[in-house]
Amino acid sequence: MTGNPRKNAEGYADPTAYYGTKEIIEQETEAEKKNRAIIYAFRQIAELAGFEIVGRITLKEKKTGRLFK
Repeated sequence: MTGNPRKNAEGYADPTAYYGTKEIIEQETEAEKKNRAIIYAFRQIAELAGFEIVGRITLKEKKTGRLFK
């Protein structure tokens, strides 16, 4: 979902859809924030140990099963 989540694809206000998906969007945003924090921590730990991460790190959120690559 891009742009203003309170509006539909045509640009008209769509409060029903917004309030119906608001909690899901907030949960996804929270998961993305946690993912960024974990990756940042991994990179910092590797740096402190004299390493660097050169490959892709894949994480799976246990609660939802969502994969972060």
